[in-house]
Amino acid sequence: MRSAAGGWPGLIFLTAALAALQLWLRPLLPVDETRYLGVAWEMWQRGDLLVPYLNAEPYSHKPPLLFWLVHGLWLLTGVSETAARWIFPVIMLLCLWLAERLARRLWPDADRSLSAVVPWLLFGAVFWMNFYTLVQFDLLLVLTALLAWHGMLEAMQRPLRGCLLLAAGIGMGVLAKGPVILLPVVPALLLAPWWAHDRRPATWRGWYAGVVAGMVLGAAVALAWAIPAGLSGGEVYRQAIFWGQSAGRVVDSFAHASPWWSYLWWLPLMWLPWLLWPQLWKAVRAGVAGDLDDGIRFCLAVLLPGLVLFSLVSGKQGKYLLPLFPLLALLLARWLAAYAGAAHPGYRLHFVAALLALSGTGLLVLPHIDALAAWTGGLQPWGGLVLLAGAAVCLSLKPATWFATVQSAAVAMAFASAVIYLALLPALRPAFDLKPLATYVSSLQRQGDRLAWSGKYHGQLQFSGRLEQRIEPLTDAGAVQRWMADHPHGYLIENRRSMPSALPGEVFVQPYRSGYLLVWPVADRIHR
Repeated sequence: MRSAAGGWPGLIFLTAALAALQLWLRPLLPVDETRYLGVAWEMWQRGDLLVPYLNAEPYSHKPPLLFWLVHGLWLLTGVSETAARWIFPVIMLLCLWLAERLARRLWPDADRSLSAVVPWLLFGAVFWMNFYTLVQFDLLLVLTALLAWHGMLEAMQRPLRGCLLLAAGIGMGVLAKGPVILLPVVPALLLAPWWAHDRRPATWRGWYAGVVAGMVLGAAVALAWAIPAGLSGGEVYRQAIFWGQSAGRVVDSFAHASPWWSYLWWLPLMWLPWLLWPQLWKAVRAGVAGDLDDGIRFCLAVLLPGLVLFSLVSGKQGKYLLPLFPLLALLLARWLAAYAGAAHPGYRLHFVAALLALSGTGLLVLPHIDALAAWTGGLQPWGGLVLLAGAAVCLSLKPATWFATVQSAAVAMAFASAVIYLALLPALRPAFDLKPLATYVSSLQRQGDRLAWSGKYHGQLQFSGRLEQRIEPLTDAGAVQRWMADHPHGYLIENRRSMPSALPGEVFVQPYRSGYLLVWPVADRIHR
């Protein structure tokens, strides 16, 4: 099926069109997106590429690679939200391309449709499709893991080149998100004698010497930043980047702690709509009952230990599993290709139609649920009707091949994502768009006014307001009272679940999530 390789132009267009819609409709989401671009902005403002800063303090939670990429683009465009956000669709396309190339490495004699379908399976997964435009570190981690996997396979035949690719993957992975890069990479290295049968190296001793050298070189790349950054950032920052962040998440998470079994039900939801496809399950059953070739073994050597290791880490979020997605797509593509070649089954899109119908019904019902009125009151019913119409179209389609089924399903999911964005975001945007507040706070700072935030401040305003001064976080009531006494002409930012019964005219009000952010002149706040 050589024509399948021609799917890239359509996939690139679909990726760009959906990204343009999402970035147009969705503001920077607090607290993660606003925080990460806030760090990039403060590094840019300070002219410091070594130590990330947030709100005038060293920021130890993430390494600097993503911030460096943003800075590199800003050198060409100037400081720009749009430019920074478009980095992530480009990273995603690179991930899709490397995943396809990895399929060709694992199954070089297979029909080209096997490798060509991998990017469509990844793009069509509902979580991936609605994640790739977010300002997050996880797709960069996926990219570096793919480089590392290519490196260990390349080392079987070309040791030096493989060693360098592995070093690039490990080193940039650590600089992207820390030692977590080792979780999806090291198990496959250790299990190489199990999965490498047809393409064994000349000697296993030489191969392992090469990959160990690659890992050491990768560690050296990361340490070339971490050591001078630790010396420059101070003792607290140094302890955090070398131990505190990684150990805290692994042993006793200070954020996103969840039971070990959480991923067992998160992963199926993230991999919709494919897990609703009956023929996929038939292909999986046939594949499990069949022989394990080297490619299948390689995928399993990453997926099974990786899922166990990620489950053992105390901190859990669905996005942490994204490095496993390419291998899952590879494995499913291999089994689908084998099943279709043997059984020649008919193809329908009923599984996609069911998901569209469920989503459309939800858009019609949500505005009538009183408990959700604050979020969905402005939702228009046309979105639900359009999705129901899309479900009817999917029911009528009969794709000619399994590859066409995957492509059609991915297109239908992109259509559904676009409709849901158009139906939901205009109603939700005011509660997440902090630009009005950031602009107001910036104007106060330019006048020389001092500001404080009641509670924990995550840097939500730093980038959108291009702030150049610190906002003082006040984490308890006593700190609030002391700060107001010391700054009678300052301003206090408060997050409230509901509006006060009456407000002076000088108080700035910003909708925020399910409540409000208020900027009080301290003189008015003291008398409330």
